Amino acid sequence: MARSRAKTVEDYLAELNDDRRLVITEIRQLILQNIPPGYAENMNWGMISYEVPLECFADTYNKQPLMYLGLAAQKNYYSLYLMNVYQDSELYSWLESQYRKKGKKLNMGKSCLRFKKLDELPLAAIAKIVKMHSVAEFIEMYQNNRA
Repeated sequence: MARSRAKTVEDYLAELNDDRRLVITEIRQLILQNIPPGYAENMNWGMISYEVPLECFADTYNKQPLMYLGLAAQKNYYSLYLMNVYQDSELYSWLESQYRKKGKKLNMGKSCLRFKKLDELPLAAIAKIVKMHSVAEFIEMYQNNRA
């Protein structure tokens, strides 16, 4: 799937075939069960985005809501954008170790964790990462990294 033009998460999910919808729905549920209060689920950047609302923090470099997580079904894989991992090298190393424990290799760009099947993910580690930073902590992390 190319970048979606869906306006709502429900419309985005409806665009997906059954198999891809199942994977995205499962990861979405893991996120919704673990994400700290204050983040908003929206469609932004052509994907499902979990972000700090502008009403809470508007001082971003691009004047867009500060993205904490993103979730997308790409053409040949899925993407889970973990902005807190991107901003913390120790957290990146920890995630890499969780993959090694699972006998897998981490496939991650700057913030984009790529996977083809749900069983490739260390789901307990992903849940821990999702719940790791409150909105205030993530804003502070962002500001420290921008300084």
